[in-house]
Amino acid sequence: MQRHLISAADLTRDDAVLILDTAEEMARVADRPIKKLPTLRGRTVVNLFFEDSTRTRISFEAAEKRLSADVINFTAKGSSVSKGESLKDTAQTLEAMGVDAVVIRHGASGAPYRLATSGWIDAHVINAGDGTHQHPTQALLDAFTMRRRLVGRDAGLGKDLDGRRVTLVGDILHSRVARSNVDLLHTLGAEVTLVAPPTLLPVGVETWPCDVSYDLDSTLTKSDAVMLLRVQRERMNAAFFPTEREYSRRYGLDGDRMAKMPDHAIVMHPGPMVRGMEITAEVADSDRCTAVEQVTNGVSIRMAVLYLLLGGNEPAVTHARTTEEK
Repeated sequence: MQRHLISAADLTRDDAVLILDTAEEMARVADRPIKKLPTLRGRTVVNLFFEDSTRTRISFEAAEKRLSADVINFTAKGSSVSKGESLKDTAQTLEAMGVDAVVIRHGASGAPYRLATSGWIDAHVINAGDGTHQHPTQALLDAFTMRRRLVGRDAGLGKDLDGRRVTLVGDILHSRVARSNVDLLHTLGAEVTLVAPPTLLPVGVETWPCDVSYDLDSTLTKSDAVMLLRVQRERMNAAFFPTEREYSRRYGLDGDRMAKMPDHAIVMHPGPMVRGMEITAEVADSDRCTAVEQVTNGVSIRMAVLYLLLGGNEPAVTHARTTEEK
């Protein structure tokens, strides 16, 4: 493992599989009466969030506490950032407090990379989402969910997603989740197809390691997993499609469309989902939808990332079993 986790593109196949296998061991901790490991005892982790977040922030905090880390939560609202303090000054303040790792979410693409490479802080940096750029732990938890559902919990250990066909549908243009998933799934051997209106595809998408389609129905019959992405209106400054009804009619997943998918195929959503827009309530509440499962898996993945960055590279199974025996 490298010192920081900034982009899913930085991970090799072996790195990614190591994280997924470690997360499988961490998931077993959640099944115990006491969901704690002493791995990061005495380490301090700061959750530095400059953007609103529910799932990611709580997931990271739960992961850190289950590894016995000391956790400091920082939000831009109500801090000196609202008074005009720069990222550099905030970083140097954290450095002066002796933090060991920083989990950062920022509205500006490249902010985590700047923090990791600037020399402002001598701590591990984990990107929890930067602008429309990357969200590597989301891609990892999505891959973890796919491997568990499509390959098997135990059968998947040591394996990737070679040959699996994954379709990402929706607002690709503004989605850091889409970019991260394309990078990671390609590394793991999956075949990725992006489906969106032409206006919601980024310039240069033809250079990405994936296929592009404008027709959702033609891709459903051959997909092992279909991931729906929310239309991010907060990042839009123009009209990218005529009406919500037309978008939903062409790119939304309802019961009839879900019936066209193979029996083993799953429906995924990184959240927050807008029911009635990209996904109907019928699909969202079906057994094939993994949205809630993804949240659960997110804690295991983030425990694995923190463990490997801060706790060492010994196999997690050895550490977990030794702790359990004590």
